[in-house]
Amino acid sequence: MNLNDLKILNKLKLGSSDAFKELFDLYYIPLSTYALKYCDSFSLAEDVVQDLFIKIWDKKLYMDFEEKIGPYLFKAVKNNSLQAIKKKSKYQFVEIEEQVNKLIIDENLDIKYIEEEKKKLYEEIDALPKKCKEVFKAIVLDNLKYKEVASQFGISVNTVKTHYSRALKQLRNVTYLIILLILI
Repeated sequence: MNLNDLKILNKLKLGSSDAFKELFDLYYIPLSTYALKYCDSFSLAEDVVQDLFIKIWDKKLYMDFEEKIGPYLFKAVKNNSLQAIKKKSKYQFVEIEEQVNKLIIDENLDIKYIEEEKKKLYEEIDALPKKCKEVFKAIVLDNLKYKEVASQFGISVNTVKTHYSRALKQLRNVTYLIILLILI
């Protein structure tokens, strides 16, 4: 362990706020740079690191440190960065919920209308580029996982994600049709 870390840790355990500032100054830039490996923006990376330091101070986590501060900080930043990215990238279902509610509330929803809308959706899907269409159908209609689709088409999982993402972007204006398809 770094001798400087040990001194800082001992001061922290004695309640020194100056020691916390030393710890922050020593690790802030390296941790922010490390977080940037996982985050898509420096702003998010800084937020992750700042939140970690706040948590360490507020919950007095430094009291549990024996002698190794650095490894804990880097591991925590990695985990927190991955959680932040996961949280940030979750698809917002508010629009979908509104469309579902609209469909449920609409009393004039009849079979003929549903069939026409379904036909429109299939036309939109057929208009997709070949690989995007195949990947989209495999994921949405066949309910396959990315890994299964990759194996089926002999492509990487990242390529599957790319094709699926492109398909969703092109079909974004017919989201309500996809919901309709899923409901029926």
